[in-house]
Amino acid sequence: MDTRFSRLADLLVRHSTHVVPSDIVIIECFDIPQLMIEALVASVQLAGGHPIVWQKSWMTLRAILLQATAREIDVIAEAELQQMRQASAYISLRAPDNTLELKDVPEEKMALFQTNWLGKVHYQYRVHHTKWCSGKWPTSALAQSAGMSTGDFEDFFFQACVEVDYGKMSTAMDPLVDLIQRTDRVRVTAPDTDVSFSIKGIGARKCAGDCNLPDGEVFTAPVKESVNGNIAYNTPSIYQGRAYDGISLSFRNGRIVSAHCRLGNSHSLETVLDTDEGSRYVGEFAFGVNPVITRTVGDTMFDEKMSGSIHLTPGNSYKAAFNGNQSGIHWDLVLDQTANSGGGDIYFDDVLIRRDGIFLLPELADLNPTSLTV
Repeated sequence: MDTRFSRLADLLVRHSTHVVPSDIVIIECFDIPQLMIEALVASVQLAGGHPIVWQKSWMTLRAILLQATAREIDVIAEAELQQMRQASAYISLRAPDNTLELKDVPEEKMALFQTNWLGKVHYQYRVHHTKWCSGKWPTSALAQSAGMSTGDFEDFFFQACVEVDYGKMSTAMDPLVDLIQRTDRVRVTAPDTDVSFSIKGIGARKCAGDCNLPDGEVFTAPVKESVNGNIAYNTPSIYQGRAYDGISLSFRNGRIVSAHCRLGNSHSLETVLDTDEGSRYVGEFAFGVNPVITRTVGDTMFDEKMSGSIHLTPGNSYKAAFNGNQSGIHWDLVLDQTANSGGGDIYFDDVLIRRDGIFLLPELADLNPTSLTV
Protein backbone atom coordinates (compact mmCIF):
# COMPACT_ATOMS: atom_id res chain seq x y z
CA MET A 1 0.00 0.00 0.00
CA ASP A 2 1.17 3.53 -0.83
CA THR A 3 2.16 5.02 2.54
CA ARG A 4 0.30 8.20 1.56
CA PHE A 5 -2.95 6.20 1.79
CA SER A 6 -2.43 5.40 5.45
CA ARG A 7 -1.28 8.95 6.22
CA LEU A 8 -4.43 10.35 4.62
CA ALA A 9 -6.61 7.82 6.44
CA ASP A 10 -5.03 8.66 9.81
CA LEU A 11 -5.48 12.39 9.15
CA LEU A 12 -9.17 11.89 8.32
CA VAL A 13 -9.81 9.66 11.33
CA ARG A 14 -7.65 11.21 14.05
CA HIS A 15 -7.48 14.88 13.10
CA SER A 16 -10.49 15.62 10.91
CA THR A 17 -13.21 13.63 12.70
CA HIS A 18 -11.48 12.88 16.03
CA VAL A 19 -12.76 9.31 16.15
CA VAL A 20 -12.81 7.93 19.68
CA PRO A 21 -13.71 4.46 21.02
CA SER A 22 -17.31 3.41 20.30
CA ASP A 23 -17.83 6.04 17.58
CA ILE A 24 -19.92 4.72 14.68
CA VAL A 25 -18.28 6.06 11.52
CA ILE A 26 -19.93 6.09 8.09
CA ILE A 27 -17.33 5.89 5.30
CA GLU A 28 -18.94 6.92 2.00
CA CYS A 29 -16.70 6.25 -1.00
CA PHE A 30 -17.38 6.88 -4.69
CA ASP A 31 -15.06 4.85 -6.95
CA ILE A 32 -12.19 4.96 -4.45
CA PRO A 33 -9.38 2.37 -4.71
CA GLN A 34 -10.09 -0.64 -2.50
CA LEU A 35 -6.78 -0.22 -0.67
CA MET A 36 -7.76 3.31 0.41
CA ILE A 37 -11.10 2.06 1.73
CA GLU A 38 -9.27 -0.64 3.68
CA ALA A 39 -6.86 1.98 5.06
CA LEU A 40 -9.82 4.01 6.32
CA VAL A 41 -11.45 0.93 7.88
CA ALA A 42 -8.20 -0.02 9.61
CA SER A 43 -7.65 3.50 10.92
CA VAL A 44 -11.21 3.72 12.31
CA GLN A 45 -10.85 0.34 14.01
CA LEU A 46 -7.43 1.24 15.42
CA ALA A 47 -9.02 4.33 17.00
CA GLY A 48 -11.69 2.10 18.59
CA GLY A 49 -14.47 3.13 16.21
CA HIS A 50 -16.93 1.01 14.25
CA PRO A 51 -16.88 1.56 10.46
CA ILE A 52 -19.97 1.38 8.24
CA VAL A 53 -18.94 1.47 4.57
CA TRP A 54 -21.15 2.95 1.85
CA GLN A 55 -19.28 1.87 -1.29
CA LYS A 56 -20.79 3.71 -4.25
CA SER A 57 -20.25 4.44 -7.93
CA TRP A 58 -21.02 7.55 -9.96
CA MET A 59 -22.25 5.37 -12.85
CA THR A 60 -24.58 3.50 -10.50
CA LEU A 61 -25.91 6.77 -9.10
CA ARG A 62 -26.57 7.96 -12.65
CA ALA A 63 -28.48 4.75 -13.41
CA ILE A 64 -30.62 5.23 -10.30
CA LEU A 65 -31.39 8.87 -10.98
CA LEU A 66 -32.27 8.46 -14.66
CA GLN A 67 -35.40 6.47 -13.81
CA ALA A 68 -35.98 7.39 -10.17
CA THR A 69 -39.39 8.41 -8.92
CA ALA A 70 -39.98 10.69 -5.96
CA ARG A 71 -41.03 7.62 -3.95
CA GLU A 72 -37.78 5.77 -4.77
CA ILE A 73 -35.70 8.78 -3.78
CA ASP A 74 -37.60 9.05 -0.49
CA VAL A 75 -37.06 5.34 0.29
CA ILE A 76 -33.29 5.61 -0.31
CA ALA A 77 -33.04 8.82 1.68
CA GLU A 78 -34.94 7.38 4.64
CA ALA A 79 -32.74 4.27 4.71
CA GLU A 80 -29.56 6.36 4.68
CA LEU A 81 -30.98 8.81 7.21
CA GLN A 82 -31.68 5.98 9.66
CA GLN A 83 -28.03 4.91 9.50
CA MET A 84 -26.80 8.50 9.66
CA ARG A 85 -28.79 9.04 12.86
CA GLN A 86 -26.86 6.18 14.46
CA ALA A 87 -23.48 7.59 13.40
CA SER A 88 -21.33 10.05 15.30
CA ALA A 89 -18.81 10.61 12.47
CA TYR A 90 -18.83 10.67 8.66
CA ILE A 91 -15.95 10.47 6.18
CA SER A 92 -16.43 10.83 2.43
CA LEU A 93 -13.98 10.44 -0.46
CA ARG A 94 -15.09 10.82 -4.07
CA ALA A 95 -13.18 9.98 -7.22
CA PRO A 96 -14.67 11.66 -10.29
CA ASP A 97 -13.46 9.57 -13.23
CA ASN A 98 -15.85 11.61 -15.39
CA THR A 99 -16.71 14.97 -13.88
CA LEU A 100 -19.80 15.16 -16.14
CA GLU A 101 -21.17 11.70 -15.30
CA LEU A 102 -24.53 13.13 -14.19
CA LYS A 103 -24.84 15.60 -17.06
CA ASP A 104 -27.67 13.76 -18.82
CA VAL A 105 -29.79 13.25 -15.68
CA PRO A 106 -32.98 15.30 -16.23
CA GLU A 107 -33.14 18.51 -14.24
CA GLU A 108 -36.27 17.46 -12.38
CA LYS A 109 -34.51 14.25 -11.24
CA MET A 110 -31.49 16.25 -10.07
CA ALA A 111 -33.80 18.55 -8.12
CA LEU A 112 -35.33 15.51 -6.38
CA PHE A 113 -31.85 14.20 -5.62
CA GLN A 114 -30.69 17.53 -4.20
CA THR A 115 -33.76 18.26 -2.10
CA ASN A 116 -35.16 14.88 -1.03
CA TRP A 117 -31.94 12.85 -0.76
CA LEU A 118 -28.87 15.04 -0.27
CA GLY A 119 -30.90 17.74 1.45
CA LYS A 120 -32.53 15.46 4.01
CA VAL A 121 -29.57 13.21 4.74
CA HIS A 122 -26.67 15.64 4.54
CA TYR A 123 -27.64 19.32 4.63
CA GLN A 124 -30.44 18.97 7.16
CA TYR A 125 -28.96 16.24 9.36
CA ARG A 126 -25.36 15.14 8.81
CA VAL A 127 -23.66 18.53 8.75
CA HIS A 128 -25.40 19.52 12.01
CA HIS A 129 -25.17 16.28 14.01
CA THR A 130 -21.94 14.44 13.13
CA LYS A 131 -18.21 15.01 13.10
CA TRP A 132 -17.63 15.02 9.35
CA CYS A 133 -15.03 15.48 6.67
CA SER A 134 -15.30 15.08 2.91
CA GLY A 135 -12.70 15.08 0.19
CA LYS A 136 -11.87 14.22 -3.39
CA TRP A 137 -9.55 11.55 -4.74
CA PRO A 138 -7.01 12.22 -7.53
CA THR A 139 -8.12 10.92 -10.93
CA SER A 140 -7.02 11.41 -14.51
CA ALA A 141 -10.16 13.51 -15.10
CA LEU A 142 -9.18 15.95 -12.34
CA ALA A 143 -5.60 15.98 -13.59
CA GLN A 144 -6.75 16.84 -17.10
CA SER A 145 -8.99 19.61 -15.78
CA ALA A 146 -6.03 21.02 -13.86
CA GLY A 147 -3.73 20.82 -16.89
CA MET A 148 -1.44 18.31 -15.18
CA SER A 149 -0.27 14.78 -15.74
CA THR A 150 -1.95 12.20 -13.54
CA GLY A 151 1.25 11.66 -11.55
CA ASP A 152 1.80 15.37 -10.99
CA PHE A 153 -1.78 15.83 -9.87
CA GLU A 154 -1.50 12.93 -7.43
CA ASP A 155 1.58 14.57 -5.91
CA PHE A 156 -0.23 17.92 -5.77
CA PHE A 157 -3.26 16.29 -4.13
CA PHE A 158 -1.31 14.64 -1.33
CA GLN A 159 0.78 17.78 -0.77
CA ALA A 160 -2.37 19.90 -0.47
CA CYS A 161 -3.96 17.37 1.90
CA VAL A 162 -1.26 15.89 4.12
CA GLU A 163 1.82 18.09 3.66
CA VAL A 164 0.11 21.14 5.22
CA ASP A 165 0.77 22.07 8.86
CA TYR A 166 -2.85 22.30 9.96
CA GLY A 167 -1.88 23.13 13.53
CA LYS A 168 0.07 26.18 12.37
CA MET A 169 -2.77 27.09 10.01
CA SER A 170 -5.35 26.84 12.79
CA THR A 171 -3.37 29.20 15.03
CA ALA A 172 -2.93 31.69 12.19
CA MET A 173 -6.70 31.66 11.61
CA ASP A 174 -7.58 32.82 15.13
CA PRO A 175 -7.09 36.57 14.51
CA LEU A 176 -9.30 36.40 11.40
CA VAL A 177 -12.02 34.61 13.37
CA ASP A 178 -11.80 37.33 16.05
CA LEU A 179 -11.97 40.08 13.43
CA ILE A 180 -15.00 38.52 11.73
CA GLN A 181 -16.80 38.35 15.06
CA ARG A 182 -16.21 42.10 15.60
CA THR A 183 -17.21 43.12 12.06
CA ASP A 184 -20.52 44.39 10.75
CA ARG A 185 -20.14 45.48 7.12
CA VAL A 186 -18.18 43.66 4.40
CA ARG A 187 -17.47 44.96 0.91
CA VAL A 188 -15.88 42.85 -1.84
CA THR A 189 -14.59 44.42 -5.05
CA ALA A 190 -12.96 42.93 -8.16
CA PRO A 191 -13.44 43.28 -11.92
CA ASP A 192 -17.22 43.45 -12.50
CA THR A 193 -17.72 42.85 -8.77
CA ASP A 194 -18.94 45.20 -6.06
CA VAL A 195 -21.01 43.44 -3.42
CA SER A 196 -21.72 44.41 0.20
CA PHE A 197 -23.37 42.69 3.15
CA SER A 198 -23.45 42.44 6.93
CA ILE A 199 -21.96 39.57 8.96
CA LYS A 200 -22.88 41.04 12.34
CA GLY A 201 -23.74 38.41 14.94
CA ILE A 202 -23.31 35.42 12.63
CA GLY A 203 -20.01 34.13 14.04
CA ALA A 204 -17.15 32.38 12.29
CA ARG A 205 -15.64 28.93 11.93
CA LYS A 206 -12.09 27.99 11.02
CA CYS A 207 -11.48 24.87 8.92
CA ALA A 208 -7.96 23.51 9.23
CA GLY A 209 -8.23 19.90 8.14
CA ASP A 210 -11.48 19.13 9.93
CA CYS A 211 -14.22 19.64 7.31
CA ASN A 212 -12.62 19.02 3.94
CA LEU A 213 -9.39 17.62 2.57
CA PRO A 214 -7.68 19.54 1.20
CA ASP A 215 -8.70 22.21 3.69
CA GLY A 216 -7.89 25.77 4.58
CA GLU A 217 -10.73 28.24 4.93
CA VAL A 218 -12.42 30.52 7.44
CA PHE A 219 -16.13 30.95 6.92
CA THR A 220 -19.06 32.98 8.16
CA ALA A 221 -22.32 33.93 6.46
CA PRO A 222 -24.03 37.16 5.47
CA VAL A 223 -27.08 38.32 7.36
CA LYS A 224 -29.63 36.70 5.07
CA GLU A 225 -31.30 39.77 3.55
CA SER A 226 -28.27 42.09 3.66
CA VAL A 227 -26.52 41.17 0.39
CA ASN A 228 -26.64 43.83 -2.32
CA GLY A 229 -24.63 44.33 -5.49
CA ASN A 230 -22.98 42.15 -8.10
CA ILE A 231 -20.33 39.45 -8.11
CA ALA A 232 -18.58 37.95 -11.15
CA TYR A 233 -16.92 34.63 -10.30
CA ASN A 234 -13.77 33.87 -12.28
CA THR A 235 -13.26 30.15 -11.66
CA PRO A 236 -15.10 27.30 -13.42
CA SER A 237 -17.59 25.17 -11.53
CA ILE A 238 -19.12 21.75 -12.10
CA TYR A 239 -22.38 21.34 -10.24
CA GLN A 240 -24.94 18.56 -10.50
CA GLY A 241 -22.95 17.11 -13.40
CA ARG A 242 -22.99 20.31 -15.48
CA ALA A 243 -20.09 22.64 -16.27
CA TYR A 244 -20.29 26.41 -15.83
CA ASP A 245 -17.84 29.28 -16.13
CA GLY A 246 -18.11 33.05 -15.84
CA ILE A 247 -21.11 32.98 -13.52
CA SER A 248 -22.30 36.40 -12.38
CA LEU A 249 -25.01 37.07 -9.81
CA SER A 250 -26.90 40.22 -8.85
CA PHE A 251 -28.40 40.61 -5.38
CA ARG A 252 -31.13 42.80 -3.97
CA ASN A 253 -31.85 42.61 -0.25
CA GLY A 254 -30.17 39.21 -0.03
CA ARG A 255 -31.96 37.56 -2.94
CA ILE A 256 -30.39 36.63 -6.28
CA VAL A 257 -32.46 38.63 -8.76
CA SER A 258 -30.48 37.81 -11.89
CA ALA A 259 -27.91 35.21 -12.91
CA HIS A 260 -25.79 34.74 -16.02
CA CYS A 261 -22.98 32.47 -17.16
CA ARG A 262 -20.47 32.86 -19.98
CA LEU A 263 -20.15 29.10 -20.50
CA GLY A 264 -22.88 26.62 -19.60
CA ASN A 265 -26.62 26.43 -19.90
CA SER A 266 -28.34 29.53 -18.51
CA HIS A 267 -31.59 27.61 -18.12
CA SER A 268 -29.82 24.98 -15.99
CA LEU A 269 -28.26 27.75 -13.90
CA GLU A 270 -31.69 29.22 -13.22
CA THR A 271 -33.07 25.75 -12.45
CA VAL A 272 -30.45 25.20 -9.75
CA LEU A 273 -31.23 28.60 -8.24
CA ASP A 274 -34.94 27.76 -8.27
CA THR A 275 -34.46 24.47 -6.39
CA ASP A 276 -36.24 25.94 -3.37
CA GLU A 277 -36.73 29.30 -1.65
CA GLY A 278 -33.34 29.18 0.08
CA SER A 279 -31.36 28.55 -3.09
CA ARG A 280 -31.53 32.23 -4.11
CA TYR A 281 -30.01 33.38 -0.81
CA VAL A 282 -26.41 33.08 0.39
CA GLY A 283 -25.49 30.57 3.09
CA GLU A 284 -21.72 31.11 3.37
CA PHE A 285 -18.94 33.65 2.90
CA ALA A 286 -15.40 32.28 3.22
CA PHE A 287 -11.70 33.00 2.76
CA GLY A 288 -9.40 30.38 1.18
CA VAL A 289 -5.87 30.12 2.63
CA ASN A 290 -4.31 26.76 1.64
CA PRO A 291 -0.69 27.68 0.71
CA VAL A 292 -0.21 24.72 -1.65
CA ILE A 293 -3.23 25.68 -3.79
CA THR A 294 -2.16 28.85 -5.58
CA ARG A 295 -4.20 28.60 -8.78
CA THR A 296 -7.50 27.16 -9.90
CA VAL A 297 -7.48 23.48 -10.83
CA GLY A 298 -11.08 23.32 -12.04
CA ASP A 299 -12.52 21.51 -9.03
CA THR A 300 -14.39 23.36 -6.30
CA MET A 301 -13.07 21.21 -3.44
CA PHE A 302 -9.60 22.59 -4.26
CA ASP A 303 -10.45 26.00 -5.69
CA GLU A 304 -12.45 27.15 -2.67
CA LYS A 305 -9.35 26.57 -0.48
CA MET A 306 -7.08 28.46 -2.89
CA SER A 307 -4.94 31.07 -1.18
CA GLY A 308 -6.22 34.53 -2.13
CA SER A 309 -9.75 33.37 -2.96
CA ILE A 310 -13.19 33.85 -1.46
CA HIS A 311 -16.42 32.02 -2.00
CA LEU A 312 -19.91 33.47 -1.65
CA THR A 313 -22.22 30.50 -1.65
CA PRO A 314 -25.86 30.31 -2.72
CA GLY A 315 -27.84 27.84 -0.64
CA ASN A 316 -27.71 26.11 2.71
CA SER A 317 -26.04 27.72 5.70
CA TYR A 318 -23.94 25.70 8.14
CA LYS A 319 -24.88 25.52 11.82
CA ALA A 320 -21.42 26.77 12.89
CA ALA A 321 -22.16 30.15 11.26
CA PHE A 322 -25.89 29.98 10.67
CA ASN A 323 -27.83 32.82 9.09
CA GLY A 324 -31.17 31.01 9.00
CA ASN A 325 -31.03 30.00 5.34
CA GLN A 326 -31.94 26.42 4.54
CA SER A 327 -31.81 24.82 1.11
CA GLY A 328 -31.23 21.59 -0.75
CA ILE A 329 -28.22 23.15 -2.51
CA HIS A 330 -24.89 24.52 -1.30
CA TRP A 331 -22.97 25.83 -4.31
CA ASP A 332 -19.48 27.09 -3.50
CA LEU A 333 -18.75 29.58 -6.28
CA VAL A 334 -15.21 30.91 -6.14
CA LEU A 335 -13.69 34.32 -6.83
CA ASP A 336 -9.89 34.36 -7.20
CA GLN A 337 -8.68 37.81 -6.10
CA THR A 338 -4.96 37.31 -6.70
CA ALA A 339 -3.20 39.81 -8.96
CA ASN A 340 -2.80 37.31 -11.81
CA SER A 341 -6.58 36.87 -11.94
CA GLY A 342 -7.51 40.53 -11.89
CA GLY A 343 -7.06 41.30 -8.20
CA GLY A 344 -9.59 42.74 -5.80
CA ASP A 345 -10.15 44.25 -2.39
CA ILE A 346 -11.98 43.24 0.78
CA TYR A 347 -13.08 45.82 3.33
CA PHE A 348 -14.31 45.19 6.87
CA ASP A 349 -16.20 48.19 8.23
CA ASP A 350 -14.47 50.38 5.59
CA VAL A 351 -10.98 49.15 6.53
CA LEU A 352 -9.02 47.46 3.72
CA ILE A 353 -7.96 44.06 5.09
CA ARG A 354 -6.90 42.23 1.91
CA ARG A 355 -5.74 43.39 -1.52
CA ASP A 356 -5.03 41.11 -4.47
CA GLY A 357 -5.28 38.05 -2.23
CA ILE A 358 -2.75 39.27 0.35
CA PHE A 359 -3.81 40.13 3.89
CA LEU A 360 -2.60 43.61 4.84
CA LEU A 361 -3.31 43.81 8.57
CA PRO A 362 -0.29 42.72 10.66
CA GLU A 363 -2.38 40.37 12.78
CA LEU A 364 -3.53 38.53 9.62
CA ALA A 365 -0.13 38.31 7.88
CA ASP A 366 0.48 34.73 9.07
CA LEU A 367 -2.36 33.61 6.78
CA ASN A 368 -0.47 34.65 3.65
CA PRO A 369 1.04 31.76 1.66
CA THR A 370 4.65 32.72 2.34
CA SER A 371 3.97 32.33 6.06
CA LEU A 372 1.94 29.11 5.90
CA THR A 373 4.17 27.17 3.51
CA VAL A 374 5.88 24.29 5.30
